[in-house]
Amino acid sequence: MELKEKMLASFMAFEEKIKDNEDLHEVRNHAIKNFENKGFPTKKEEAWKYTSLNAILKNDFSVFPKKDNAIEFKDVKKYFLHEIDTYKVVFIDGIFSSFLSSTTHEGLDVCLMSSALTKPKYKMVIDTYFNQIASKEESLTSLNTAFSLEGAYINIPKSKVVEKPIEIIYFSTGNEAALMVQPRNLVIVGENAHVQIVERHQSLNSNPVLTNSVTEIFAQKRAIVDYYKIQNDVQTANLIDNTYIAQKQESRVAVHTFSFGGNITRNNLNFYHQGERIDSTLKGITIIGDKQHVDHYTLVHHAQPNCESHQNYKTILDGQSTGVFNGKIYVEKEAQKTDAFQQNNNILIGDKATINAKPQLEIFADDVKCSHGCTIGQLDESAMFYMQQRGIPKKEAKALLMYAFTSEVTSSIKIPELKAKIARIIADKLGVKMGFDL
Repeated sequence: MELKEKMLASFMAFEEKIKDNEDLHEVRNHAIKNFENKGFPTKKEEAWKYTSLNAILKNDFSVFPKKDNAIEFKDVKKYFLHEIDTYKVVFIDGIFSSFLSSTTHEGLDVCLMSSALTKPKYKMVIDTYFNQIASKEESLTSLNTAFSLEGAYINIPKSKVVEKPIEIIYFSTGNEAALMVQPRNLVIVGENAHVQIVERHQSLNSNPVLTNSVTEIFAQKRAIVDYYKIQNDVQTANLIDNTYIAQKQESRVAVHTFSFGGNITRNNLNFYHQGERIDSTLKGITIIGDKQHVDHYTLVHHAQPNCESHQNYKTILDGQSTGVFNGKIYVEKEAQKTDAFQQNNNILIGDKATINAKPQLEIFADDVKCSHGCTIGQLDESAMFYMQQRGIPKKEAKALLMYAFTSEVTSSIKIPELKAKIARIIADKLGVKMGFDL
């Protein structure tokens, strides 16, 4: 049975288990019908022109994990920011792990989507926010909506500054021959509130995994959100990450995406401006090799005046890896005084590595400052020669040049312990021991 047919057949069994209210029942049914009509995306679609899912979809994925598989903290400690105290929301094969999690009752509402979607006390919030900015037409987002049940629910009240970062981690044990999980996250950050969130998907062995994740983030007036995505999975893991962000007046949201591992990774990152004097930041570092594939698809929709957006993506490709950057800035006629910047820089180390870049501007306002740039090249041989002539070994010289290339992104990480972790991952990717910090 093909995966599409398996998903459609599984939906009936899923619906029988879930005690949704009537509104959510309608949302799920509309979503599964859209997926049924469109199926999995193919390269015939312009947005997926450079990314094929055909090889992934041949796997016979289990869609309902059998049980909560226990994991000892000592075995996964390295994946956490264990150097500092954090709130933790942890899932194993798509199922919440109370043993590994550490949530709070300190005026925050950090719990599970399964509770928020099924308990009456959350109905008003769910009716207001759930599936409000997630695409109703994109087929994989629709598939996630149809099966949405488990994930992180984070509601930060007005004027609350969250003192510790919140970590959301999804572990895949590999106890299934092949597993598909569909986490759904909902993040609501109240007026004048501030939160830092780190998200990670991590496989613990080499069995194939397909993660189809959807996150909706709502930043209210003057809210500040720093969101970090660490993508450093094994090379049999596949991630489709759909993130939708709505910003109100004077809010500031920054999303940093670090893509180092996995087989195929697709990041759909969408920002929607719903007020004036908004600031949106999208930054990313991609370092891959072998036959890995990472696709960044970004959209910043400027619909109100006096707003800013800043995109900066750095990519380093080795082996036969493939990178894709498709970044779009859309400026409505009403969005006067928009200041939008987009930059994509790429270094090809491997002779067979490939990058496909498509920066886009669609501007319907006449009083704006918008720019985009894209560069593709190789390491500066003269710089390498200069450093080697002064006694720096080739690997270390290469690492220093990579540091200089990526530092513009890493310097904006606001959690020191996370900055150090990213530095270690980059050093590991480069195969060197680095005597400096990123």
